[in-house]
Amino acid sequence: MPNDIDKIVLILEAQYHDNTSALMDVSNNARDPFLVLISCILSLRTKDAVTAKATKRLFARAQTPAEMLRLTKEEIEAAIYPVGFYHRKAEQILEICRVLIEQYDSRVPDELEELLKFKGVGRKTANIVVTMGFNKLGVAVDTHVHRISNRLGLVTTKTPHQTEFALRELLPQKYWIILNDLLVMHGQNICTPISPKCSICPISECCKKVGVERFR
Repeated sequence: MPNDIDKIVLILEAQYHDNTSALMDVSNNARDPFLVLISCILSLRTKDAVTAKATKRLFARAQTPAEMLRLTKEEIEAAIYPVGFYHRKAEQILEICRVLIEQYDSRVPDELEELLKFKGVGRKTANIVVTMGFNKLGVAVDTHVHRISNRLGLVTTKTPHQTEFALRELLPQKYWIILNDLLVMHGQNICTPISPKCSICPISECCKKVGVERFR
């Protein structure tokens, strides 16, 4: 791990201090674990702007598992369209709500392993719920975090799953929660998948540019 990880985080915090991701903005920034969980489900393979509008429409109608189950699948689909795979996500939301009511007293669990028991909930979603919903330690890794961590030279991994465990070993715990949001915003704005904007990147001097063949 480079010695300048503290510098990297400090620069990115200054760069994005006035910004938040779509997930950070759910329900007027209220960190309700249920809203965070549903927002995560909607965000998969969907752009942030679409996710933000879909969550606003859906949460205007339901904000608890019981309220959600009063809606039909078709009503949920209409509220969340055009998020990716909206038919499947509507079914998944209803199933999660049923399980929460029947097995968890309508409360989202705060443990990673319990969250992973829910159908369609992967490690990224589970980590985001733990960190954003409960303010507990976790390392959420999506494609942005995976890509940028490797470009910086923080890790040498092939999958987001491997990156999560590598970062857990390498990063000071004080950076576990904030890293996801910072790198997601950086990946969306500057460190893009193809032809990243290295010429205006505030952490360019700290970056090993691993695998970067073309940049702007």
